[in-house]
Amino acid sequence: MRDGRGAGFVHHANIYGSDDEFLAMAVPFVEDGLARGEPVLVTTTSANLALLGAALGGAARTVDYAESAYFGRRPPQRVAAFHRYWSRHAGAVGDGHVRILAEPVWPGRSPAEVLAWKRMESGLNVLLAGTNIWMICPYDRRAAAPDVVAAATRTHPVRVDGCDVHDCPDYVDPPAFALACDADPLPDPPPDAARHGVDGDLRAPRRFLAAQAAAHGLTGEPASLLLVAAVEVVTEAIERGSGRATVSVWEEFGSLVVDVDDQAGGGAEELADPFAGYRQPGLDADPQDGLWLARQLCDAVDIRAGERRRTVRLRFPSRHAAEPLQP
Repeated sequence: MRDGRGAGFVHHANIYGSDDEFLAMAVPFVEDGLARGEPVLVTTTSANLALLGAALGGAARTVDYAESAYFGRRPPQRVAAFHRYWSRHAGAVGDGHVRILAEPVWPGRSPAEVLAWKRMESGLNVLLAGTNIWMICPYDRRAAAPDVVAAATRTHPVRVDGCDVHDCPDYVDPPAFALACDADPLPDPPPDAARHGVDGDLRAPRRFLAAQAAAHGLTGEPASLLLVAAVEVVTEAIERGSGRATVSVWEEFGSLVVDVDDQAGGGAEELADPFAGYRQPGLDADPQDGLWLARQLCDAVDIRAGERRRTVRLRFPSRHAAEPLQP
């Protein structure tokens, strides 16, 4: 199996249709990593974890693992989880790799979620380019939809079958893939959305957002998280742009939605960065740090940018969502 040693981030797709095909890829990948003293993380379905554990025998006790459904539930959190794992282990492997077997959970996701996960798979080629992670992403064609399986060879430069490796001729440059995912414009806010104009003073939008959260039944921690995320985005928009923005709030089934629409002062290239807010914050402050925090806190963040205008749409669980109500 070609590992690209010394080549930084390595990103392979594996499309399998049986337990044997999964193990034919996973067992050599994991065993070779352990033999080289490399950290190995496996995040896949509980069924595959059981299969792999049985195949590895006693060696399985040295493998880090997680069920995919709970390892970064949304794309921004998953990117951050990969980066955290790499940060903890990168210094111990010399010129080797930090190995990650990372299988997303596709069945049951909404069309918007599926698109976001495809987008993330492509984006990993850029977002993790500075790491020495060797990642294989398995796709189960028995469970994943045909369009999901087809996208695997467009979001991964290389495909691995067992120990055989092949370049993916359909691979698409990640920024181009991401921009294609974002090609459809966001629907306009509904006519009854609450709106507030921001003109430099950040105290007024904070009060407006707090009042809207309360009006839509959000209290306690859910309301605080909404306020933190939305104010970060408003602040970033005001400081980078013309100093003016419009904040709109409304409720849809399953979500409380906040739009931040600003007439930006930055150039079109800056506005159209398809991975804004996905990069891990560093020691030095960056204008995108607020967007990164918002992506960690929100159910979804969508950005549409034009020549001199950008809209950031944030989705939060509404008061009817059961998860925020748990103690």
